[in-house]
Amino acid sequence: MKNESIIESLLFAAGDEGLTAGQMAAVLNIQIDELTKILQSMADSLIQDEVRGIMITSFGDEYRMMTKKENAAYIQQLAEKPSPKTLSQAALETLAIIAYNQPVTRIEVEDIRGVKTDRPIATLCARGLIEEAGRADAPGRPILYATTTEFLDAFQLKSITDLPPLEEGDIPMPQEADLFFGRFEEALDE
Repeated sequence: MKNESIIESLLFAAGDEGLTAGQMAAVLNIQIDELTKILQSMADSLIQDEVRGIMITSFGDEYRMMTKKENAAYIQQLAEKPSPKTLSQAALETLAIIAYNQPVTRIEVEDIRGVKTDRPIATLCARGLIEEAGRADAPGRPILYATTTEFLDAFQLKSITDLPPLEEGDIPMPQEADLFFGRFEEALDE
């Protein structure tokens, strides 16, 4: 794999935080001056290439990948458009587990679901349906998650106690989840 490809991937993964030349050089196991030459070549190439919509910039000693200024109007249009509000089955299941067991850690949710929940939790946080509700008093002090007032509004609930009751130890089954989240999907479509 070429260093340019790796550098582009590293900068993309770093996002807004950016990376220093030293960090990237350490990952690639090359000298910093060699890395800066590659970065400068990549930056020049991206700026001149009218087909590419990204560029590499530096702020102090950090490098970042950014969109080209010429495309700002299109990015603004995208930001102003409402995103689709449907949630994946994984996100809906994760939301149900958090709603009925809150406050709950990611590990506890994964124990119930039996699969990783990093992405569904990130999606639910981004949509404002769940939020951090403190830290568990356990090794590593894991984050506790709970539903938000936006969750209550979406489900037209006055409080979390208005959730449909589940019998002790029950996990919503697909049919129950479909009925339960039917109200949610309708509320989001309005």
